Amino acid sequence: MFSYVTMEQRIPADHPIRAMRAMVDEAMGGMDGAFSAMYARRGRPSIAPERLLRAQLLMVLYSITSERRLMEQLNYNLLFRWFVGLEMDDAVWDATVFSKNRERLIEADISQQLLLAVVEQARGRQLLSEEHFTVDGTLLQAWASRRSFREKADPPDRGTGARGRKLLRDTHESTTDPEARLYRKSSSGVSVPSYLGHVITENRNGLVVAAMATQAGTREERRAAMKMLKRLKRGKVMTLGADKSYQEESFVRGLRAEQVVPHVAEYAPNPKWGNWLTERERNNAGYTLSQRKRKLVEKVFGWMKQGRLRQVKVRGLRRVDWLFQLTAAAHNLLRMSRLVPLQAWA
Repeated sequence: MFSYVTMEQRIPADHPIRAMRAMVDEAMGGMDGAFSAMYARRGRPSIAPERLLRAQLLMVLYSITSERRLMEQLNYNLLFRWFVGLEMDDAVWDATVFSKNRERLIEADISQQLLLAVVEQARGRQLLSEEHFTVDGTLLQAWASRRSFREKADPPDRGTGARGRKLLRDTHESTTDPEARLYRKSSSGVSVPSYLGHVITENRNGLVVAAMATQAGTREERRAAMKMLKRLKRGKVMTLGADKSYQEESFVRGLRAEQVVPHVAEYAPNPKWGNWLTERERNNAGYTLSQRKRKLVEKVFGWMKQGRLRQVKVRGLRRVDWLFQLTAAAHNLLRMSRLVPLQAWA
């Protein structure tokens, strides 16, 4: 049997994945150097890193839970084949080989480079606010069980708590994911093996401009916020909205030192928790607007946790950070495909 309809013709002309593929093509155009360094110099031919990255994006966009299921989809789904760059009669990779080749993307920090490239595209399309941003963090349940935590063979003499007090993370660790920590985001929650994911979004369209994952901890959200702020391109004074967990004296002072106006939510007056904003910052007209825009970052977390980030199926902080940044880039691709007409990406 012969088919006179090409795979390109079988993909609907108005399908949103066409815009996303055009954006990915443009982003990859500036990553040739990183991809060239990833090709195998000897041995059997490796999977092209460009195709590896496209396939990983499909897993995020379509909430595919495993590499084995992805290979099954690639075997018969023409839309997936077209996006990755496989022809109709090309052989699909072995799931184990695909998983091992994925480590090359992690070692080269490709997801961070992709996120930066997508953010630059959004900037070029005038989709970003350059002055007003929001930061927040979310709990990422680790691929480990509470029952996997055991006492360390050689715990430290001095703990990481106040005045050297030993905490659970100093004396115990998981046998399946040693970098995961038992943590709960709220007092009403249950402590589970976790990491934390952090994002900074701009306030115009809710696009992610910086993202990273860290180990779970009460201070990690504020530390991550300062690290991400240093990555942003800033040529003027900017504002940063945040919830009450960022209402800490050293953090607020750090924002001012970086020429960032703190629009951090405040506690009701009480002797236990203090507020550190000045009257000028508190009464600024933009403060109220920043607090209203905070819901945009919650939409990002909601979309992420509908798919692969409900519970991360990778182990180790480096892999979790890579997956989190890849998911942030995929969120931007989907959001931008809805903000800009398809014809503009053609």
